[in-house]
Amino acid sequence: MKKSVLITGANGQLGECIKELSSKFEELNFIFKSSKELDITSFNSAKAIFEKHQFNYCINCAAYTAVDLAEDEKEKAFAVNAEGVKHLAILSKDYNTSLIHISTDFVFDGLKNTPYTETDAPNPINVYGASKLQGEQYIKELLDTYFIFRTSWLYSEYGNNFMKTMLRLSKQRQELNVVNDQIGSPTYAKDLAEVILKVIKEDSTNYGMYHFSNKGETSWFGFAQEIFKQKKIQINLQPITSENYKTKAKRPMFSVLNNSKNVKELGVIQKSWKKSLSNCLRLSNS
Repeated sequence: MKKSVLITGANGQLGECIKELSSKFEELNFIFKSSKELDITSFNSAKAIFEKHQFNYCINCAAYTAVDLAEDEKEKAFAVNAEGVKHLAILSKDYNTSLIHISTDFVFDGLKNTPYTETDAPNPINVYGASKLQGEQYIKELLDTYFIFRTSWLYSEYGNNFMKTMLRLSKQRQELNVVNDQIGSPTYAKDLAEVILKVIKEDSTNYGMYHFSNKGETSWFGFAQEIFKQKKIQINLQPITSENYKTKAKRPMFSVLNNSKNVKELGVIQKSWKKSLSNCLRLSNS
């Protein structure tokens, strides 16, 4: 019998990447629900879907990701990233479903200068990070059969992300200022989608918290440089400090994730961020 897999927030970039890869997994029966079709902040609407289908897995791609807006919309951010996740955790427990949840490097304060491991203490410095951390904590309290993947600087040919913003702005401006003192690992959403589907296909029981990102680290400025270099776009790119680029929400200055646990326990082969960017740009029609 085919394993049944629910994807919430299926209209976001990770959901779209899973959708694209799903045809390769004939042994899995996917049910994709956009945030409009399944509002995880409503326990009853989520329960109705869990009742109708006996899911083996729920991949939660539903999230409130507007980092700056979250500072003004704290209740909204927590409703989706914390309470909504709690609903899915309760339902996953009640219906014997394994929950796969996506979290973020923004649960950390960025004060370290070596990659963060799963055992490092979170200390979010913005509302978005705090809401995501609360969601993680609900899962840990309520469930045993879960995977949480913290990831960083996610981009793809779908949705809104830094890569697409840079390509769009390069058509509108001759010069761009980009922050050069925040360090992280750009991560192609399709690589994360592959890891999630690998875990399901292999029936992995190595449950728990994992860090997943592409290999290597850079600044947002370095990321932008590489995008334009690979696309052969001529633009005057200026590095600026976070101090000179004020945003509503504070960002961690260093949020590189240590991937050694997922490599060891899940057999993940980490791809370099530049190679993954090149794969994405090849498929992107931006």
